[in-house]
Amino acid sequence: MDAATALPAPGAPRRRLPLAAPERLLLVLLAFIPLAALAAWLDWGAVTVFAFAGLAIVPLAGLMGGATERLSARLGPGVGGLLNATFGNAAELILALVALQQGLFDVVKASLTGSIIGNILLVLGGSILLGGLGREKQVFDRAAAAAGATLLALAAVGLVVPAVFHLVADAAVRGAMFTPERETASEHSLSLLIAIVLFAAYLLSLVFSLKTHRHLYAGQAHAAPAPAGPAPSVGRAAVTLAIATALVAWMSELLVGAVEETAAVAGVSEVFVGVVVVAIIGNAAEHSTAILMAMKNQMDLALHIAIGSSIQIALFVAPVLVFVSYCLPGGPMDLRFTPFEVLAVGVAVGAVSLVSQDGESNWLEGAFLVAVYLVLAIAFFYLP
Repeated sequence: MDAATALPAPGAPRRRLPLAAPERLLLVLLAFIPLAALAAWLDWGAVTVFAFAGLAIVPLAGLMGGATERLSARLGPGVGGLLNATFGNAAELILALVALQQGLFDVVKASLTGSIIGNILLVLGGSILLGGLGREKQVFDRAAAAAGATLLALAAVGLVVPAVFHLVADAAVRGAMFTPERETASEHSLSLLIAIVLFAAYLLSLVFSLKTHRHLYAGQAHAAPAPAGPAPSVGRAAVTLAIATALVAWMSELLVGAVEETAAVAGVSEVFVGVVVVAIIGNAAEHSTAILMAMKNQMDLALHIAIGSSIQIALFVAPVLVFVSYCLPGGPMDLRFTPFEVLAVGVAVGAVSLVSQDGESNWLEGAFLVAVYLVLAIAFFYLP
């Protein structure tokens, strides 16, 4: 793939390739679906249920992604882009919705943080590292990568503002200029309005990439020719998507129900479980695909999977969760993340911007991104 090949838009459907060894291995993990149900029924312990349900979600997320892409290929770029935006991170969205319904707001926000930093540091870093081995450098479209970095910067702003507002409001409460009730109401209103802005920005990015400036992304369509054979069946893909979605919802309920006890048994915080464990589970299928694309020297696709998924989480999934939370009995969820979560996202966005600004990458830059992720993960592990 040459440097002129454009990076697909965040909501654009991705090209499917024949099943590779990592993807076939993911399908083997489907055996953990009945095992997770059996573990919950026979009360084998929260840790066992959490582990089995997490492993079961990994291949189901891959099946959902594959079905979405097949539907996108048949329905055209416009409808396909919106479909991919809706179901591109469906596994993470379902996990978060289940946790939201149970009132685990900290776990929900931690999983969002973990998905953002995991995709742009661990996934992209691993892709650049393994793809760069044996090559002097790999190239990708600089302009498209910069557009993705800009959207990530907007996401970082959306996290920083509520956190700073909370610090200011807390000071006002201590100075008797603000009541705690007014502070809470203001933070909920602020988060709702910011969620609307982020969601609108995501829709505008789809219009930009799929309509007004779609020529900037046209090169990717010729980068990886579709395999020969009959066109994918819309009905079969829709059935697969429906079944996989239902199973993910079931496994998510088992996993989230075991989060608190698992965290207590493991001696870690629920925030660490959300940032690292739950986030990796929800994104594992995309992790393997991005690394595989990079090893085939298709860095534009690898960047799209990693950066595009983070953009969907920050600008699509997070606002949707805020909207849905108003319909749940536990009360609305705000976008006030902890200072360390905000710092982690800011550091991740800055690191990716440094690596992507020249349109070239090498294995050392990938190792740098992975190292940044490990430093942040270690800090979250020891975070009280």
